Amino acid sequence: MRFLVLQHHPDEHPGVFRTFMKDAGIEWDAVELDAGEAIPDIAAYDALLSMGGPMDVWEVEENPWLADEKDLIRSAVGNGGLPFLGVCLGHQLLADALGGTVVKMDDAEVGIHKVHLTEAGKTDLVLGALSPTIESLQWHGVSVIKPPKNGVSLAESPVCPVQALRVGDRAYGIQFHVEVTDKTVGEWAIIPAYKRALDKALGEGGADRLNADTAARLEQFNQDAKTMFDAFLSVVKG
Repeated sequence: MRFLVLQHHPDEHPGVFRTFMKDAGIEWDAVELDAGEAIPDIAAYDALLSMGGPMDVWEVEENPWLADEKDLIRSAVGNGGLPFLGVCLGHQLLADALGGTVVKMDDAEVGIHKVHLTEAGKTDLVLGALSPTIESLQWHGVSVIKPPKNGVSLAESPVCPVQALRVGDRAYGIQFHVEVTDKTVGEWAIIPAYKRALDKALGEGGADRLNADTAARLEQFNQDAKTMFDAFLSVVKG
């Protein structure tokens, strides 16, 4: 199999998913959209992964490639049924492109927070493989508040009503991060937009504390990531 990874910042890569793809014998190509790289012919791919990024879904004038990615999601995922997994910005793009509602949050959700599966999430083929309540790394200031017409909310948190969603049978989005590695916090803490959100949410020394908190939970984070990736892979295989 071959996956296409849509990236919006060089440090917002598939993280630990890279190990899982290698172990599963999956070949993958990354397209750095923010650097002007063009989306290739998707006929050669079995699934799309869309990662995070510091831009917002409505900032199309500043990032014209966002329109291209939304068009791709509408045609290949919404109409074509290509398996899709979006993380953070990728989750928001899935919702926005297919008619859901995405808004700026009053306060960013940054840090280690609990996510609770909805009743639909508990029986879902992918999210249902996780525990009903999981801890996860959060780092976002935008929230999906309404899924697309043919979508369903699979997880929630107190400040974010749609932490995960499924559209149709094979398209998934997750707001929280399971793909983290031991380098994730350090890489993201120097991205200006992320640093501002981190400093506001966690205060002085927040990056060091978040890095330590993430390291203490990394084994569980990676286990959740593997569980979810394997479940998504079973959906891709059909």
